[in-house]
Amino acid sequence: MKKTECERIVITGIGLASPNGSNLQEYRRNLLDSISGVEAYSVRYFGDTLAGLCHFDALKYQTRKELRVGTRAGSVAIYCVHEALADAGLDLTDSEKARTGVFIGITEHGNVETENEIYEISKYEYQTKYWSHHHNPRTVANNPAGEVTINLGITGPHFTLGAACAAGNLGCVTGAQQLLLGEVDIALAGGVSESPGTFGIFAAFNSQNALAKHAEPAKASRPFDQSRNGIVVSEGGAIFVLERLDRALTRKARIYGELAGWCCNSDATDTVLPNSVRQAECMRQAISRSGLQPSDIHIVNTHATGTPAGDIRECEALREVFANCPETHFTNTKSFIGHSMGAAGALELAGNLPSFDDLTVHHTINVDDLDPACALPNLVIGQPKKLPRVDAILNNSFGMLGINCVTVVKRFSE
Repeated sequence: MKKTECERIVITGIGLASPNGSNLQEYRRNLLDSISGVEAYSVRYFGDTLAGLCHFDALKYQTRKELRVGTRAGSVAIYCVHEALADAGLDLTDSEKARTGVFIGITEHGNVETENEIYEISKYEYQTKYWSHHHNPRTVANNPAGEVTINLGITGPHFTLGAACAAGNLGCVTGAQQLLLGEVDIALAGGVSESPGTFGIFAAFNSQNALAKHAEPAKASRPFDQSRNGIVVSEGGAIFVLERLDRALTRKARIYGELAGWCCNSDATDTVLPNSVRQAECMRQAISRSGLQPSDIHIVNTHATGTPAGDIRECEALREVFANCPETHFTNTKSFIGHSMGAAGALELAGNLPSFDDLTVHHTINVDDLDPACALPNLVIGQPKKLPRVDAILNNSFGMLGINCVTVVKRFSE
């Protein structure tokens, strides 16, 4: 059954902060030009390592005092939301602010602030009287979305969604669902991450032998390569303006694409090791809900993080779902920017949406020696590839505790 205009969800604005670009144009250009955003980094208590760090102008939309009181995740979110609204041509009125919702995915929140406070009171023999009175609002789970509402005066609903590394996609899904329920007219949806701010995440991945190491930072994130040795921890964010199609058409908005299908499911098998059967089910369901067949998907952005087992499991699922799909091409964005955790799915989707216009799939870098277990037909490596057509993009995001979230975006057509 054909959906009505009020049942279709479209993307009308994009704001982002990534390790290799602070707006969509810069980010896309660097993806096509093989420019990595991974750099050398030193973490308190852990030491020298590598990370993907953002270099956006945090003072563009916040004062220095607001930055001191708030969080890095909140600052990333505020920057991305402002950029997304500007991109969408929206200057929210008071009535629109009451009908706008903020739905932001995160991997974890509060670790950075807690570690910082413990470090600070360690200078004063751990006397808790020196503990910041800003700590509670900084560490509550709804913080990033809440900081956005305060900054912009948005009075509609807000919440953050803890979904590990599937959170960016889940933020988009939740925004779409809230629009379909009629709870909001504008959804600011996506994901953010401040993960490099905590030494704990580096120590934990290192203890799992899952933290990437390489003499050249730009070559450290290498999904599918035989010599891959783990994750590059990154920060960032991407927020989309989502609207029902009828509203977007009424205001003559530019439309990047239609968020046509999605699925979220659970492995229910292991805290860390992915389940390729459940991943395949998630992809199939998202494709089915979008009214498409696997052969209709022209670009798949893989989740692959650069861990030996994780990459293989996903490739098993991809081969099962996309067998006999000669027009389907596969790529990976983490090879450029590392793993931005809660922001990963949203950033990866954003980086691929321009493919509807330029008919180009960005490549995967750092695959010097392809692991045979990760071989996929039409895996684009080394350089971008021009395609005869791009009508549908599938975006994979999988996270710890076995949470999977897949989105499908179609080329907009009335």
